[in-house]
Amino acid sequence: MNQITRMRAAELISLYRSGAISPVEVTQAVLSRIDAVDAMLNAFCLVDAEAALHNARLSEQRWQQHRHVGQPVGALEGVPASIKDLILTRGWPTLRGSLTVDPNQPWEMDAPVVARLREAGAVLLGKTNTPEFGCKAETNSPRTGITRNPWNLTRTAGGSSGGAAAAVAAGMGPLAVGTDGAGSVRVPAAFCGNVGFKPSFGRVPAYPLSPFGSVAHLGPHTMSVTDAALMMNVMKQADARDWTALPFDPVDYTTTLNDGIQGLRIAYSPTLGYAQVHPEVAQAVEHAIHTLQDLGAHVEQLDPGFEDPLDISTGLWFAGAWQVWSALTSEQQALTDPDFRAEAEQGARLSVNDLHQLNMRRGLLGSHLRQFMQGFDLIVTPTVAVPAFEAMPAGHAPMTPQQMLGWTPFSYPFNLSQQPAITIPCGLTSDGLPIGLQLVGPMFGDAMVLRAARAYEAVHPLPYPQE
Repeated sequence: MNQITRMRAAELISLYRSGAISPVEVTQAVLSRIDAVDAMLNAFCLVDAEAALHNARLSEQRWQQHRHVGQPVGALEGVPASIKDLILTRGWPTLRGSLTVDPNQPWEMDAPVVARLREAGAVLLGKTNTPEFGCKAETNSPRTGITRNPWNLTRTAGGSSGGAAAAVAAGMGPLAVGTDGAGSVRVPAAFCGNVGFKPSFGRVPAYPLSPFGSVAHLGPHTMSVTDAALMMNVMKQADARDWTALPFDPVDYTTTLNDGIQGLRIAYSPTLGYAQVHPEVAQAVEHAIHTLQDLGAHVEQLDPGFEDPLDISTGLWFAGAWQVWSALTSEQQALTDPDFRAEAEQGARLSVNDLHQLNMRRGLLGSHLRQFMQGFDLIVTPTVAVPAFEAMPAGHAPMTPQQMLGWTPFSYPFNLSQQPAITIPCGLTSDGLPIGLQLVGPMFGDAMVLRAARAYEAVHPLPYPQE
């Protein structure tokens, strides 16, 4: 069973094509894996085994017809996948980690990314845990409790896509969809040893749009860069419901994955000019830079030249929290996570002029980075400044900007600038915890970011946690 649940999506598709294994066998193995380990990890808030097995049987029939008469199959036909519980999914409640959401209502809509996965033949397993409304980079909530790290159960899986990251790392499905508003795909991917990709803003259509505004991206969690590219080919399909979406990119992201990074210009910034980095993280990333040089990239150690935009990111975020909070009844407000409540209270103190100034400063940062990227193909940094820390319940410390994001100073600048960014494991700490390497591309450079990550992965394959 463990051998099956550690297979990547690309491997599964190859085996399905030959008839060596079936989607039903794989889905059964993944469901058994969830039964065996999720009570310890708490990655899922909903598992629909009946629906998953039904769809796996349909997928198995489509593969049989493909092998016998050449009928086309979907790009992810028969591959198990999970959906973060911020994303609308037909037939399943989307509770957003919150006791304020009534599960007893019609759930009749698929968000664009869910619709595309269904069309591509993915076997949807269930919904993964998130902090309330995705409000922080730890996954704990009043509704679903704490999600733990498969590498060490005493440590956090990160957030807000902590359930997605933990599920993929633990072999509970090779594909998961997360969201990233200030690092929420990359932080848990780095902590749990995944590939986590934040595409260019608008590359993956969203509906409804996030209440936290145009910092929120949807992206894949996988255990290989190839699987991330396969997911992106599906996720980036057009959907008219998202008026902020980019024009459809018809490029197959898998075609250039193995073209290497010979001659790419990399700005290596170990601190972005302001971050304090754990020494083991810094050492692992420094070693990874030597690997990129050995692969033919031209590396220059250089900071991009901007001040820490923590107050911009948290200010805009807290304003979004206040918008959500103010729409709740007093009875609902009494049920919320104290961390979310504290964010909303800080958002309430922002004036219209404050918000205007934050957006103006964001625009200057985005323009600065667009200009900086004219001289470079990639910026490379650590993904998170620290390894995974202790898993703790909601409200364990006062919610301040520093508490919320100060320890992940490499993630949120690139939500503000909307650039594509990926994290890939680049080593382990002395305690055996994963360390992430972040590669940031120019706006619209999604295919190149995936290619660069694949070049690194080719010489440093991703490990799974030890059982």
